[in-house]
Amino acid sequence: MQDATVYLNGEFTPLSEARISVLDRGFIFGDGIYEVIPLYGGKPFRAAQHLARLARSLEAIGMRNPHDEAGWMALIGRVAEANGARADQMIYLQVTRGVAKRTHAFPREAEPTVFIMSSPMALPPAQARERGVACVTMEDRRWLHCHIKSTSLLGNVLAAQYAAEQEVTEAIQFRDGWLTEASSSNVWIVKDGTVSAPPKDALILEGIRYGLIEELCAAADIPLVSRRIAREEVFAADEVLLSSASKEILPVVSIDGKTVGAGVPGPVFARLYAGYQAAKAA
Repeated sequence: MQDATVYLNGEFTPLSEARISVLDRGFIFGDGIYEVIPLYGGKPFRAAQHLARLARSLEAIGMRNPHDEAGWMALIGRVAEANGARADQMIYLQVTRGVAKRTHAFPREAEPTVFIMSSPMALPPAQARERGVACVTMEDRRWLHCHIKSTSLLGNVLAAQYAAEQEVTEAIQFRDGWLTEASSSNVWIVKDGTVSAPPKDALILEGIRYGLIEELCAAADIPLVSRRIAREEVFAADEVLLSSASKEILPVVSIDGKTVGAGVPGPVFARLYAGYQAAKAA
């Protein structure tokens, strides 16, 4: 990883030599936006959707987008090429408001800091898909703009740490008794063959896999609804699924020590996972 080639503000450099100012607003305030784009065999997966979400997040915090889609794709391609060409990779890109005197309000003039790096793809082991994973629940105490993919991730970090301390895969969060999302995953439930997901609002990050799963359900004739989901519905579900760039789709078989459904990955998961793999290969 130390020898990886990264992009930082117009330069391609070894990761070990990349430097930013301590006055960068991303470092001082978490004033920035990020995206993570998977590459399978060197081919970006749903990059247009990721870059569209990046643009939405930048607009939501009043930051100009330093590149158009073609510009981003050119930079991503160069970083990917420098780190394994045809290898499966996760491309991380981050834009901060740049370097300025430390004051909370936006600086009048500051050049965005742009950083792109690659890391090897690390998907869950086959055993996690075949047997399912365990999760815990917790109250969602994050801010009310979760639809923005901000670098200010302390709330998510604390949720992930809580899951790690319980030795489970994820912490599934609820706000006032309603399902939102996990620390770094969208959450889906299946009941009587119908997939349900929390609505696309400011309380969740609309994962790129959200749209993909909508497409996969449509292709497989699996009913899908977006609606508010009560806590008790999660525990009464036939199946519970997690989705993210790094997890793809993962079945949950235990929550707070209670068995989900039959306690094994279910048939809807199997169909969606197969569709996901087909989409990657397309």
